Amino acid sequence: MRLILNKIRATVTLENFEELKTNKMKAKGKILWTTLFNALSLVSASATERYFTYTYEPETMPKGAMEYEQWVTLRSGRNKTVGQESFNKWELREELEFGVTDSYTVALYLNESSESFRDPVTHEDSSKFRFDGVSIENRYLVLNPAEHAVGLALYLEPRFAGDEAELEQKIIFGQRHGDWKWALNLTHATEWEDNFHSTEGEVEVSFGLTRHLNNNWSIGLEARDHNELPEYETWENTALYLGPVVTYRQEKWWATLTIMPQVLGVNFKENVDNNHHFELEGHERVNARLIVGFSF
Repeated sequence: MRLILNKIRATVTLENFEELKTNKMKAKGKILWTTLFNALSLVSASATERYFTYTYEPETMPKGAMEYEQWVTLRSGRNKTVGQESFNKWELREELEFGVTDSYTVALYLNESSESFRDPVTHEDSSKFRFDGVSIENRYLVLNPAEHAVGLALYLEPRFAGDEAELEQKIIFGQRHGDWKWALNLTHATEWEDNFHSTEGEVEVSFGLTRHLNNNWSIGLEARDHNELPEYETWENTALYLGPVVTYRQEKWWATLTIMPQVLGVNFKENVDNNHHFELEGHERVNARLIVGFSF
């Protein structure tokens, strides 16, 4: 009888041990998955690559992180009716970006541009290169998209170029859902030109949607509607652009390219460019932008 009771106790003890072992393994598994989820959320919230070139995402850089970005923008195709046949304008920006805190990122820009076109009357070619000044970009993360339903960031960028200046503000929204990511920007800018004797306002709405195909490639669409308000007296024009955006990323660098043709444009003041489908006086037929970033 005593032998039978000892066997029963041994069996129960063994079962308890196995149950305890199983519970510990489950607990470790939960801890592992929780840690992995938090790490992925942190990566998502502090990623440095950009998935759009005209639309900012709300994420800011981690504290102490630094990145160099080279911007190349092509604005091509105006109307010979406005005296700018074969119009091309290349805009270059060299950016050094730094994470001051996990929520505040600052960046220094050097801006240059090269413009060329042919006068349809004289058939003379005109080209010029100029230094467009220095910009300081400030981005502050208000709502982290890893912790809220929608991410929110505020943006302020002053630019100074001696005889002209600009002040640009953005409200940035965005979020990621699985392999999909979107961002929406509401932008206003004021530009002072001609030794600060003329003023022009700009209003823009931009939106981007992209899908991550794998660890390296993402592809999507980007759209922007840009409007000009000279002297803030009249709403002069509007131009809507829409086109594909593609991103390639590696551990220490990434590149994003957007090509957006103008799909609709209107000049509300007068039909200066003699075109009823596009706005080709203050805007171009095609905009394209490439940004390449290198992390330190």
